[in-house]
Amino acid sequence: MEPSRKIAFRIAIIYLIIGVLWIFATDYASLLIAKQDLKLYNFFQHYKGWIFILATSAGLYLLVYSRTKRILHSKEKLEQKEKELERSNEHYRSLFHHNPDGVFEADSQGKLMALNPEGELIIGYKESYIKGRDALEFVIPSEWEMASALFRKVIAGHPQKFELTVRNRLKQKRILRCSLLPIVVDGEIQGVFGIGRDITEFKANEELMITTEKMSIIGELAASVAHEIRNPLTSLKGFVQLMSSTRKLDDQHLDIMMSEIDRINLISGEMLALGKRQDVVFRKEDLLSIMSHVMVLIEGEANMKNVMIQLEDESMDMMHIYCDQNQLKQVFLNLLKNAIEAIDDSGLIKIKLSSNGAAAMVRIEDDGAGMEEERLAKLGEPFYSTKEKGTGLGLAVCFSIVKRHKGSIRFASTVGKGTTVEVEVPLAK
Repeated sequence: MEPSRKIAFRIAIIYLIIGVLWIFATDYASLLIAKQDLKLYNFFQHYKGWIFILATSAGLYLLVYSRTKRILHSKEKLEQKEKELERSNEHYRSLFHHNPDGVFEADSQGKLMALNPEGELIIGYKESYIKGRDALEFVIPSEWEMASALFRKVIAGHPQKFELTVRNRLKQKRILRCSLLPIVVDGEIQGVFGIGRDITEFKANEELMITTEKMSIIGELAASVAHEIRNPLTSLKGFVQLMSSTRKLDDQHLDIMMSEIDRINLISGEMLALGKRQDVVFRKEDLLSIMSHVMVLIEGEANMKNVMIQLEDESMDMMHIYCDQNQLKQVFLNLLKNAIEAIDDSGLIKIKLSSNGAAAMVRIEDDGAGMEEERLAKLGEPFYSTKEKGTGLGLAVCFSIVKRHKGSIRFASTVGKGTTVEVEVPLAK
C-alpha cells in the first residue's frame, strides 16, 4: 500500500473508533442521566453532537499538525540535500570542464563515457564522437599491452601514474602524463577517471637540452681527445721514419703500430658514437662495458690535468641494465668532467661498480675541493652552476636522464676533502 493511502486509512480508522466509542459512551451516559433529571438529559442530548465535533476537531488538528510538521521538516531536509547535491555536482562539473588537463571517464570495460574540453583539444575529437568507444582506439598499438595492464590494476583498486602516447585526429603522436583513479560507488568500482597532461612539447625541449649539453661536452672533450690521438700518431710517425731509413720490417714494431692504430680508431669511434644523433632506444647493456667506453673518452682530459682514474668492479657478476647507453655515457662523462675540474693540479678519482641485488650502483669519488651544504642542496637546478663559466645545465640533464632510467643520483661532499656521487639504476630483470 502507498504511504499516502496508508496514512489516510489510519486516520479514518482512528476517527471511526473514536466515533463508535463516543456513541456507546454517550448512550450509556444518557441512560444514567434520564433516570435522575430529564432536563439535564435533554440538554446533554442537544449538545453531545457539538461536544463530539469540538473534541474530534481538536484531535484532528493535533494529528494533522504533527504529521504536517514532520512532512514539512522532511521536505526542508530533502531540499537542503538537493541543494548540497547540486553544489557538489557544480563543483564536479567545474573541475571536469575547466580543468587545464584532459579528463575522461571510462566504464569498467574501458569504454569512454565522457571527455572534457581540454581532452577534446588533445585528441581532436568531440565528446559525442568518443562516447561508447574503446579507449585503446586512441592509444598507439605498441602501448596497448601496457595500457591494458595498468587499467586492470586501477579496476582492482590501485591508482596508477604513467606516461602514454596517443594519436590524435591528425594522426600525430602526443605524449601524455596520465593518472588513473577508480570510480567507487557504494563500495564497488564502477569505472575509471583519467587525467592526462600533454607533455609532448616538454619532452621535445628536454631532448633538445640533452642534445645541446651533449654537444657541449663533445666540444670540451675535443682538445683532450686530440691530445690522446696525437700521442699514438707521434709513435706511428717515429716507427714509419725508422722503417723508411732502415728499409727493414720489425714484427714488434708492427704490433706496436697496430696497437696505436686500434687506439686511435677506438677513441674516434667513441667520439663519433657519442656525437651521432640517434633515437632513444632502451636495450640490455653491460654497465662495465659502458664505463670502459667512458674511460676511453675522458682519459685524455684526466691526463692533461695529471689526474688518475681508477675503475673497480666490486660486483660478483655482470651487471646488465635496460638503458640508452649514449645517454648514460653522457651522464658519466659529465660527472667525471666535474670531478676532474674540481681537482686543482693532480689527484685521484675512484669509480666503483657494485650491486645491491635490485639496482646497479656507480660510485664516483674525487679528492677535489668539495662543496658547502648550501651549494650541495641546489645541485641539479637548471642554470645553477658552481663553475665561473658554467651554464648549470649539465647536472640538470644528468638528473633528467637518470630519472628517465628510473634511477637516482645522490651527492655527498666535504669542503677540502672531495665529493662523492652515487648513481643508481635498476638492474635488468
